[in-house]
Amino acid sequence: MQMNYFKDEKQFKELCGYEIGGLWYPRVTKIVEIKSKPALYMFYGGMPSYAAAKAMTAKSASEGTLIHEAVEKLMVGENPIIPEEIKPAVTAFMEFFENNNLQIDKDFVEKRIMHPEHKYAGTIDTLALIDGKFGVLDIKTSQSIYRDYNLQTSAYVEALLPEFPSLETRWILRIDQTKDCLRCGATMRPKGGNNKIRKGPFALCSDGQHEWTELTGKVEIKEFPFWKNDFQAFLGAKRLWEWENEYWLKRVGYLE
Repeated sequence: MQMNYFKDEKQFKELCGYEIGGLWYPRVTKIVEIKSKPALYMFYGGMPSYAAAKAMTAKSASEGTLIHEAVEKLMVGENPIIPEEIKPAVTAFMEFFENNNLQIDKDFVEKRIMHPEHKYAGTIDTLALIDGKFGVLDIKTSQSIYRDYNLQTSAYVEALLPEFPSLETRWILRIDQTKDCLRCGATMRPKGGNNKIRKGPFALCSDGQHEWTELTGKVEIKEFPFWKNDFQAFLGAKRLWEWENEYWLKRVGYLE
């Protein structure tokens, strides 16, 4: 039986879930980690070492957290100091927020939720009203909008429906920053120090021939109105996660 990864019950509970009303629930984002991520494996395989890959992903995550925290403060009406390294991304978000029909109640920003029947918990970024539709808005700082996010957001919608029966949809709002090549249209994403280049519409410039613009913020929003099938997939992932962590879940009293 698998018993590694955690040194004791306290660490397991802190890293994998939340305590709400005296009861402990596994966290949605921890549950969906059970799903394989081929793109991430390819990234690790292309790095000179596991340590180098971990260091780069940690730096990328730190930059993403800075953007996330700044955006959340702006949504609740605060005026945070924006670090220079993330200013293009945050500026792009501010322009998007000001120029679109997007309404947010600050009481729902970073709101902790739980599902008593299926026994999981999570923290939503916010609930929003966009163009007359009410739904969950989840903020990402990733390179793309990945289908995996549908598992996470479907769990949020299902948990919120009893309290908010008018909830009808969900969105992923992706915030990023890149440089664009003026010659070939390629984009270079420096997040985490990776400097990943994506080919543009024209022939890719030779190494050293790119003419990069200044770092520019990018915002992309995509709606995913149908969550029922995604939620069934989430429950499957949850069951697999429970199987993988059965030892610790029994130790903390979550499973009999």
